[in-house]
Amino acid sequence: MSAINEALIRDIVSEVLGRLGEPAASKSAAPASVPTQPACTCNGKAGGTRSTLRGKFGVFQDANEACTAAHEAFLQLQQKGVAARRKIEEIVKTLADKNAEAWGKLELDETKIGRLDHKIEKLQIIKLVPGVDWLRPDGRSGDHGITLEEYTPFGVVAAVTPSTHSIPTLSGNIVNIAAAGNAVVFNAHPAASRCAAVAVRAYNEAIFRETGIENIATIIEKPTMESFAAMCKHDAVRLLLVTGGPGVVKAAMQTGKRAICAGPGNPPVLVDDTACMKRAAKTIIQGAAYDNNLLCIGEKEVFALEDIADKLMTEMERSGAVRLNSSQLDALTKAAFTFKEAQGGGCPHASVNKDFIGKDPSVLAKAAGVNIPSGTQLLFAETDANHPFVVEEQMMPFLPIVRVKTVEEGIARSLEAEHGYKHTSIIHSHDVENMTAMARALDTTLFIKNGPCMAGLGLGGEGYLSYSVATPTGEGVTNPKTFCRVRRCVMVDNLRIY
Repeated sequence: MSAINEALIRDIVSEVLGRLGEPAASKSAAPASVPTQPACTCNGKAGGTRSTLRGKFGVFQDANEACTAAHEAFLQLQQKGVAARRKIEEIVKTLADKNAEAWGKLELDETKIGRLDHKIEKLQIIKLVPGVDWLRPDGRSGDHGITLEEYTPFGVVAAVTPSTHSIPTLSGNIVNIAAAGNAVVFNAHPAASRCAAVAVRAYNEAIFRETGIENIATIIEKPTMESFAAMCKHDAVRLLLVTGGPGVVKAAMQTGKRAICAGPGNPPVLVDDTACMKRAAKTIIQGAAYDNNLLCIGEKEVFALEDIADKLMTEMERSGAVRLNSSQLDALTKAAFTFKEAQGGGCPHASVNKDFIGKDPSVLAKAAGVNIPSGTQLLFAETDANHPFVVEEQMMPFLPIVRVKTVEEGIARSLEAEHGYKHTSIIHSHDVENMTAMARALDTTLFIKNGPCMAGLGLGGEGYLSYSVATPTGEGVTNPKTFCRVRRCVMVDNLRIY
């Protein structure tokens, strides 16, 4: 942790705490506002006497206490075994579904970004997150004995969650991490920390009733720069799971702890002249409009061959998207971005106006000076390849369409727009050679063909779900194995019975 200097701490603040929320408090956390339950000496399912750190049901003011309590829970989980892991998985999935409507509204009310129907759906599909059954040991025997390789936990995982999908990310992380036998401590994004604490408390109360383990998932109620730093350097924390931009990824990887990093994305879409335009238009809208384009895997810009670009845009209009003209696009661009003059007289640098992130299309339409029908899910317009809406990960229900002359140009433009994040890319094509060429060139973790972005995480496509897609560090879509060590147990002797 000593390797993190002040510059890196500032990176942490700007990336983890700054993108969509308010700046971190510079002072230490206030005294605990969560009442502490009296120490329990009853036996019941809990068994034995609980320490003074227990009784908070996962919600803590102090990062060190949160980490220590999570470590206690990890030790208890070790004793209670795989059955307790399965019970935790069941509880989280059941409560996420049961509370989806209430928690979705709670998160939307706090963050003011996204769509309620999709907030609800993101919790209802936590059941798609893989659990204990993914951890199958590998055994082999031979003339010299028996070897068993099995997946074992790290201990305590420290996680940073975004405001874009606060409770869903937290819930999926608990399933994966606890299924692997670990406990987890969260430093949630400040703009979505209250709803995250509500979910953590509910999960812990239910888990304690069923297993006697109370703090399997802990959270710092008022997350700050200091709480993040304290969490990272705590001795009990053996692994980091961090979501954010390049700054926080760099900081996490310099803590001396192993870091699983889910970095930024700016997913491009390529549409060639072999694709079904009607299907392409419908699925592009479906993906780009999902939760007002807050998904890191969401369609952010489209490159269309020039001979089918008009047809694609016509089909998008028929499917309910609203097209902006050049003056309306200019008005929206001026509102949705702030521009700073570059040093040395270069092109002005554009940054996203946070007031427009995740807002409804009606908000963007008002800024563009256009009236749109009620229920419109997406706006779009034709732009050039260097437009801010193409270059920046803008997270708004607006999609820029760029004409390209050839598939090769489209792939090159897609590679440039994706910025080498290796996160997600999408193609609409019936030409296998074009699919293969794009897949090889961009080399993204997720590559979706002829479907919406969500198909890459099991929604409309085959696969499994996770809201943490680790691209910079290469783990990809996280699952229980991501949070395990591999341990080999060897018995040497002539033990074969055949």
